Amino acid sequence: MTTLPRPWAVTFVLGAVGLAALWVTAGSSRPAQASPTESLQNPLTLDFQCSGCHQFANNPLAEDLPPHAPAAYFGTLMANAARDPVFWAGVALASDDYPGETEDCVRCHAPRAFLEGRGDAIAMDELIPPDFNSVSCEVCHRAIDDGVTPPGNARFVLDDTLVDGEPARRGPWGYVDPEGPPLPPHPIIQDLEFLPSSRMCGTCHDVTTGRARLDDQGAPIGVNFNEQRTYSEWLGSVYAQPGDEAQTCQDCHMALVEVPAAGCMEYENIGEFAESGARRHLMLGANMQALRVIADNSPGANGNAIDVALGLFDEFLATAATLEVQFPAAVDLQAGIDALDVRVTNNTGHKLPTGYSEGRVMWLEVTARYAGEIVWSSGLWDGAEIEQDSQLRSYEGVAQRWADGTRNHLLLNDHWVHDTRIPPKGLVQDIQTDPVGDRYAPLPDDTWPHYDDHSYAFGPVSVVDVTPDDASDDELELELRLLYVINTQSYLDQLRDDNDVNDAGQAVHDMYMDDGGPAPMVLSTAAVTVPLTGLEQPDPGDGDGDGDPGDGDGDGDGDPGDGDGDGDPAGMTSESGGEAAGGNDDGGGCGCAVGGAGGPLTLGVGSLLLLLGVRRRRR
Repeated sequence: MTTLPRPWAVTFVLGAVGLAALWVTAGSSRPAQASPTESLQNPLTLDFQCSGCHQFANNPLAEDLPPHAPAAYFGTLMANAARDPVFWAGVALASDDYPGETEDCVRCHAPRAFLEGRGDAIAMDELIPPDFNSVSCEVCHRAIDDGVTPPGNARFVLDDTLVDGEPARRGPWGYVDPEGPPLPPHPIIQDLEFLPSSRMCGTCHDVTTGRARLDDQGAPIGVNFNEQRTYSEWLGSVYAQPGDEAQTCQDCHMALVEVPAAGCMEYENIGEFAESGARRHLMLGANMQALRVIADNSPGANGNAIDVALGLFDEFLATAATLEVQFPAAVDLQAGIDALDVRVTNNTGHKLPTGYSEGRVMWLEVTARYAGEIVWSSGLWDGAEIEQDSQLRSYEGVAQRWADGTRNHLLLNDHWVHDTRIPPKGLVQDIQTDPVGDRYAPLPDDTWPHYDDHSYAFGPVSVVDVTPDDASDDELELELRLLYVINTQSYLDQLRDDNDVNDAGQAVHDMYMDDGGPAPMVLSTAAVTVPLTGLEQPDPGDGDGDGDPGDGDGDGDGDPGDGDGDGDPAGMTSESGGEAAGGNDDGGGCGCAVGGAGGPLTLGVGSLLLLLGVRRRRR
């Protein structure tokens, strides 16, 4: 590996160096206090003070790689958690449902506010500017495992002891050469155990509410409601076990920098790089739209850092899942497709999707197109919601209050209606993380499958050949996409409509509409073009494709004069023309009509494919 000249003899110790070799004293490594931190004698450092040293350009070895300076963190949702308008809209509902129980929400999204006595805030304007540092640098870099406090519900334990007048920051490196470059301007403790562990992430990424969890009959099952279990999902998976497949949360979301790098500007400038140990603080996930909305509506957000993160999302999302499809070698429209088999494999270390479940859904979209128009489909997105059909395959966790079926009120939830999210590989059976419903069955080793198998069937359909004299273009384009939307239109509507506390619901609704409304992300795609047979020949006659002479309107409906294809006289309109949606009795989710009173599906030369007799679903 090429390295730059090292003008100083300092070394970064990345392996088995003990605390006695560190700059700080061994006794300062674990403070005497235990149990979650409720307040601090020594407040959290403001993030802009950290960025003064931890924001810099990549060194020449990494100039074509994503940024590795820790300040890239300012483009993450963690760094903007207190600015998230969806969060505050949810807090408003929760505070109305159970006043006084939203402190854990603030504890996680705005730790400084909680630690300084503002944990009862239920609106963004109740915070002070420093609170918007959100999950600030020191929330992680002063965090310790006290050996007592369990993970979850933001029960962080922060080191509040002083070393040379200020709290030490924990990181991957130790500094042991007194003849080397100047030491960092604050005390350092090397942490090779807690900081780089998934247990560290589990501090916030398991959430339990105060409601007793109920079974399908409304009886308590002996645990409180498991609102989020991202950490526990990892803990029960193969990735938490020693072996070749072991991976931490950081291995995916804070990937190691591929080349030697430093953690601060001074060392970066003098070319004094550690061989390994630097991690990217990009913390990529899936919530691209939230970052866009925050950048557009929060003056304090770091728009440049967010733009950098947004440019990396597509590549990251493509690692989440794999689509395997048994495509047919050819398709006869007169026979249909009797089996289109699909496997979706979860490549992540947690359920897919995971975390906060309200408003979130992943699903399969299937389209079969001839001449650019849809012949069959399932799971189409109508611009705001998923169009429902009998073959729709979706992945989501749906919770409710069992007594009355109220949904999307976090603190009311006490019952899982279903949880069809795909488990991670090797997930052991546990009531806290088990799927809910009959989608999955345990494997012979008593773990849950980390994949989902589904099969589509589409019945015969009549489609007119648009180029009857040229068989070379008789092809069907088949495509499957795994799509994911974080906030559906109906969820944004509910955040607005159910809010009797403040204007947070209206505000978030307006922000997302200004961003173009809910926008699905593509996680994976599989596509093929196959030969197509069974096309109908156009009817002879007047050239309009309807078999009737002389009407001259060119719409294929047999009606004179209006030219709009709806079967109504001139000047009338109808919803039935040209849309491909819904299903039929023999195709189950098929996106077209089969024959019917309107005759075969017709494409006149230069005209659009018309689905006769099918009315688009309106939501």
